[in-house]
Amino acid sequence: AGIAPCPGSGGFQLRRELGSGRSSPRPVMEPGNLLCGGASVAAVLPAGGSGERLGAAIPKQFCALLGRPLISYTVRALERIRWISDIVVVVSLENIETMKSIIEKYGHKRITVVEGGITRHRSIFNGLKIFPESKPSSCPLQKPEVVIIHDAVRPFVEEDILLKVVLAAIEHGAAGAIRPLVSTVVASSADGSLDHSLERARYRASEMPQAFLFDIIYQAYHQCTDYDLDYGTECLHLALKYCKTNAKLIEGSPDLWKVTYKRDLYAAESVIKDNLSQQVCVTTDMKEDAVQLGFLLHETLKSEVKQVKGISVFLCKNDNHLQNIFLGQCYNFICINAKKSDINETQQLVDILENARISVLHPVVLISVHLNVSENMSFSSGIEELAAIKEFAREVKKKNILVYGLLIHYNKDDPKLQETINSAAAIISALIKDRNPELIGQIATAH
Repeated sequence: AGIAPCPGSGGFQLRRELGSGRSSPRPVMEPGNLLCGGASVAAVLPAGGSGERLGAAIPKQFCALLGRPLISYTVRALERIRWISDIVVVVSLENIETMKSIIEKYGHKRITVVEGGITRHRSIFNGLKIFPESKPSSCPLQKPEVVIIHDAVRPFVEEDILLKVVLAAIEHGAAGAIRPLVSTVVASSADGSLDHSLERARYRASEMPQAFLFDIIYQAYHQCTDYDLDYGTECLHLALKYCKTNAKLIEGSPDLWKVTYKRDLYAAESVIKDNLSQQVCVTTDMKEDAVQLGFLLHETLKSEVKQVKGISVFLCKNDNHLQNIFLGQCYNFICINAKKSDINETQQLVDILENARISVLHPVVLISVHLNVSENMSFSSGIEELAAIKEFAREVKKKNILVYGLLIHYNKDDPKLQETINSAAAIISALIKDRNPELIGQIATAH
């Protein structure tokens, strides 16, 4: 949003919500609230910026990372924390429908969408105003005891730091995450010369999240001037200036960085890819060669991937082993087909993945492994028989499942078998880490 004086009162003008006002009912008090001393907690995400520094055609909070808007990752980071009862997302008027469609597409819960103001502080104030001072029967939200304020373009916030700032806010009235300064801050004179510099060891960079007793930050916004609303950026300063509340500063992790420039989008996508590549599940049927290959890959991949799930030899929709893997947020699967030209096992696994809906939030990598056990058949002819994978991969890509083929020359008596397995594991690791949608349906070979 541009920085300019706001005509009139600058107050809240319009509330836009999903359906009857929210994307899901407010949950009852969860056991997790006990971590916060039983206090009710809500969050406000200002997301009304224009993203001028990014230089993109759309605001940075709506830029896609692995096909999904950045803001969806931040919303998910908060909604998975059960003790946060309500999440208010504040966006510009022209992006309200976009935000509503994101919430619907990715199944976000407990979200209320509010129109923002022309500056950051005015947008946050609008988000706070959505909570009534007294509880009318017509209002779907309840005023929380503690409110978290967090940037929509900081997607990697963890529960640990959120809990720390909330607990500190309960004790001190306000709290915020900080990080050491990376560069020295200097002040320039009118002619562009160095005036003075700050002692870096004494200062910290203010980050997000921040948390406040609701009444403190709400009172601060009510009392602050138009100049504060139009030119200020620091919420902790408002609490200090107008409510005499000295915020507790909490050391944050390096993951609290903000997506500001285009290079930050690439860095954020790299972090997401790395997180998604930490687990892999190997599935196979009951054929002897397939089971043995699955075991060898399972052991070899341990040097390539952080966590390799146990082999599942039964592919059925009520397979408890696979269901437990889905609950563990695994997004990478290796399906070993005993017959070189048969993709039935792969098709069956795709059906299971689709029913489990794990590809809604993140692209799932599925590597269809096929065995070439014939000494007389060339790899070129083997690949020709697997041409069906290409068309199959194009179809399932629509479901956010990325299918790649891998043909392995397999002879259990071959003294160089482990070299082949090592090659296959390296290919699998590269496909999982890169998650390149342009390579779907391609057949890699290991021999």
